[in-house]
Amino acid sequence: MRVHHLNCGLMAPLGGALFDGVSAGPTAKLACHCLLIETGQGLVLVDTGFGMKDVRHPHARISPFFIWLDNIQFDPELTAMSQIERLGFSTWDVRHIVMTHLDFDHTGGLEDFPWAEVHVMQRELDAASRATGFRDTRRYPKGHLDGVRNWRSYRSGGERWFGFEAVRGLRGLPPEILLVSLPGHTAGHCGVAIDTGGGWLLHAGDSYFFRHEMDGPERRCPAATRAYQRLMAVDYGLHLHNQARLRELYQDPRAPIAVFCTHDIVEFQALRDMNISGLTPRAAAPYRAAAGARAAGDARRASA
Repeated sequence: MRVHHLNCGLMAPLGGALFDGVSAGPTAKLACHCLLIETGQGLVLVDTGFGMKDVRHPHARISPFFIWLDNIQFDPELTAMSQIERLGFSTWDVRHIVMTHLDFDHTGGLEDFPWAEVHVMQRELDAASRATGFRDTRRYPKGHLDGVRNWRSYRSGGERWFGFEAVRGLRGLPPEILLVSLPGHTAGHCGVAIDTGGGWLLHAGDSYFFRHEMDGPERRCPAATRAYQRLMAVDYGLHLHNQARLRELYQDPRAPIAVFCTHDIVEFQALRDMNISGLTPRAAAPYRAAAGARAAGDARRASA
């Protein structure tokens, strides 16, 4: 399977390096890292970022609180629909969408592919449909979710995948794609793992936000990003627990896995530039070194 790394949205919150660790100016750059997978069953999207309707009518679609807090940049060229067409595919080729979770910055493009089957954990679907309170009623926009015709939901439990609970056998999808349970950020948050034949990719969603939460013995995270994770986590202790388990996996030199999150722009650029579809243990070190080198270069430019 061929995997394309897409940034389907840009957020530029005030705080600069307090969010992304590299920006010199007053605003940061946070990605909406999605995947486009070519399979024998058509194209598969992992998350959608912001969609065309978000770009055209943002305040009718997304809470003004989050538009302001995240300083969302609504660019039609970044939508999954536009990027898929630029790659030479038809949007009708997108048959399946696999969701890490249902937050507003992951679901905006669902309505651009209304025919697609949307795969999600049942606990996440339940949380979105029963949301209460200021944060949760705004994190799950009804306009993003109410138009989905073809939900395919899954309960946690099942086989183990590198020590994590995993759901295999997603309906209509090849067996190389599975859901990995990683709750904490939301009730039904999960990662999406893809066996490319040359190693695994693990899209860890919002299990972490910043690369240095993974690549050292201790978690390192800018202050604003740390606060945002606490704000958005439904169970912050569980979020940190699963983050620690991911850190062990990320640092295991024997693991043929590239682990990455949604919002770290440096991780996204390193994977996109290397055109990474999967990693053997031998190839994992160069990916991590490339991400570190890019971060160091960005920091030097920011301080110049």
